[in-house]
Amino acid sequence: MMSVRRVLALVLVLSFRIAAQTAAQAEAPRTLPKADDRMKADVLLIVAHPDDETGVSGYLAQLLDQGKRVAAVYLTHGEAGHNNMGRERAVSLGAVREMELRHAMTQLGVQNVWFLEGKDTPSQDVLQSLANWRHGTNLEEVVRILRLTRPNVILSWLPGIFIGENHGDHQAAGVLAVESFDSAGDSAVFPAQLAQPRKVNETLLEGLQPWQPQKIYFFSDATDDKLIKGKGPQYPTTGISPSRHIPYWRVSMDIFRFHLTQYRTYIEKLQSLNDEQLEKLAGADQDSWATPVELIYGKSLVQGTPTGDVFEGIQPQAPPFDRLPSPNPKTHKGLSLEIGGPWNFYEDFWAAHDLNELPKPPVPEIAVAAGTVLQFPVILRDDDKDPAEVTLSMTLPEGWALKNPLPHYKLSPGDIFPIEIELTTPPKKLDQV
Repeated sequence: MMSVRRVLALVLVLSFRIAAQTAAQAEAPRTLPKADDRMKADVLLIVAHPDDETGVSGYLAQLLDQGKRVAAVYLTHGEAGHNNMGRERAVSLGAVREMELRHAMTQLGVQNVWFLEGKDTPSQDVLQSLANWRHGTNLEEVVRILRLTRPNVILSWLPGIFIGENHGDHQAAGVLAVESFDSAGDSAVFPAQLAQPRKVNETLLEGLQPWQPQKIYFFSDATDDKLIKGKGPQYPTTGISPSRHIPYWRVSMDIFRFHLTQYRTYIEKLQSLNDEQLEKLAGADQDSWATPVELIYGKSLVQGTPTGDVFEGIQPQAPPFDRLPSPNPKTHKGLSLEIGGPWNFYEDFWAAHDLNELPKPPVPEIAVAAGTVLQFPVILRDDDKDPAEVTLSMTLPEGWALKNPLPHYKLSPGDIFPIEIELTTPPKKLDQV
């Protein structure tokens, strides 16, 4: 039988060997594997629906000709669209549209394309889209893709409300693009993505690295393009692609032809035209294929000018992460009434993300169809030291009406009332407010 003294000595020897081995490992740390370079992108496109790439595809083709690597994230499958090719709807339509998009992007030359599971939400309200998308979950997924692809530049929809298509999902894509731009380099954000795996078959800790993109740009479908002209670089599409031997507008048109579920009639028209007819159509105002791609400068962490080339000032290494300072809080005095909903959200969002130079309409605006109901959000506040009673009234344009009477409000000091006012619009006319 081994004595207690010998057992103790054996334990001490083993402990010493383990400690010595641990110390040696600390002196010569294991080299971590390099990131998978197949995922690397110079530019990451972040959009909402299959076909959202159409407006910038002429520029993306130019980047690819320059040897730049492009990747794309689609936040929904576009399942709420229509189907001009078959009976499929809802999730099945989303599967069809994803396949259309993958064919289009392969034709363009973009191989790395991700689809997230946001719900396609037809509205003009960015807050409704973000709610349906499970905003925090989507942000974590977009940050993961930024850390995987390590782009220098992000392109996305302009986060703001403008008369135009003004899809809430487009706006939400821009919001998530900005939030991920400002979060992916922060090691305190989604730390499980950055923690080193404990074992070969790890299912929680992902082994990524923080990544700070250098620039973010936007594009818009605003009807009044004067608001965005001169707010960023412009890229003509009439030049000839050296790899395809056709104009860049034709590259855009050719990849657009895959989106048959949404544009079958128009695409069949394109397919019936010869080259001369297509060139004439491309220059027509209503088709605008040959117009330049207008980008909108968001912000940059490197030197350069807002209207300079997208890659002006781009550095080989990502800049260090620098957390944005908290904006000064709004101040309110006495009784106040202000516009609420997405307009109020954007005012805070732009300030929090240092986007105060983005183009904005001179007054809040939204397109309203004739004979419909407009929900107009306002916020009533009492920042006085005394209680108050308030009766709201509205002066409306001819033909407009309140759907329901405005109630009487009793406010205590510190009360904040969000109010949804419903207005009916006049028939047979499109009004803009």
